[in-house]
Amino acid sequence: MRLRRKRRLIRAVRKSSELQSVQDNTCNIRPGHVLLVSTMRNEQIRLPYFLEYYRNLGVDHFLFVDNGSKDGTADYLAGMSDVSLWHTNSSYKSAHFGVDWMNYLKRRYAHGHWVLVVDPDEFFIYPFCDTRPIQALTDWLDSSAIRSFAAMLIDVYPKGRIDEVAYQAGQDPLEIANWFDSGNYSISKNPAYGNLWIQGGPRSRVFFAETPKKAPALNKIPLVKWNRHYTFISSTHSLLPRGLNQVYETKGGEKASGALLHTKFLDTLTAKAQEEVTRGEHYAASREYLAYDKAMKEHPQLWCKWSEKYINWRQLEILGLMSKGNWA
Repeated sequence: MRLRRKRRLIRAVRKSSELQSVQDNTCNIRPGHVLLVSTMRNEQIRLPYFLEYYRNLGVDHFLFVDNGSKDGTADYLAGMSDVSLWHTNSSYKSAHFGVDWMNYLKRRYAHGHWVLVVDPDEFFIYPFCDTRPIQALTDWLDSSAIRSFAAMLIDVYPKGRIDEVAYQAGQDPLEIANWFDSGNYSISKNPAYGNLWIQGGPRSRVFFAETPKKAPALNKIPLVKWNRHYTFISSTHSLLPRGLNQVYETKGGEKASGALLHTKFLDTLTAKAQEEVTRGEHYAASREYLAYDKAMKEHPQLWCKWSEKYINWRQLEILGLMSKGNWA
């Protein structure tokens, strides 16, 4: 595992040559700042609300990799003092689906910082997030000597056709997609890295109904007190050193955890799925986007009689999808 980690770190440094700085405001990063790292492509329509949400949460600086966007992403982000931007036209797949690029940026700029790694369609929820900034969470994690914080990915979706309501830039996506599966999840342990492996939800029952074991993983560890010797291995599903993956109790009780509200299922998915199928740059020969592209032609509805409307983090805790642990 130690050798594997070193190889990933060396790979990240090598892949850094593919990144071209477009806007470097990293001089504004101060000790104690919470950072957010993300790779994106043609997500400009999501950025206004995404930035508003995470700024309100307390994120101090954004480190973005733009992988060949053609929708004006760079122009939109220009001049924002809390945003640093890099551009690349290189293969997303050959960079371990963007992980190499982000590992490099974290190695260079995030050492000693709490860093949040999310996609533009993911919204981080944690205990007391409605009343406490993210710094309250990271302060508690520091005082508890906890280096990593888990969040289960929860797919949210509309009641009705996915493409029925058009999403507008700056709009809270939860105004359209605010239902989720309160159950229908399976969990196991990855013997290699020690991380949990969660599957299920609407993607499993609708898009991968015939092959549920091939459904996307829902376990993530998006918040980490970064060290330049750390590395993500598979998206944010697992890290090295292995100890960072033990975000659960093994002797009873519960560790605090959060959720990532996944807002992929908007009307924008149709064009996104077609683009990604053509590019073929995603995991397992873009199997996930192939499933979306096929299903979207039939105008699927993810809502079912067991769906529950999202209210707040306390609701998710009651359902057992996240926990405040011993954080009071």
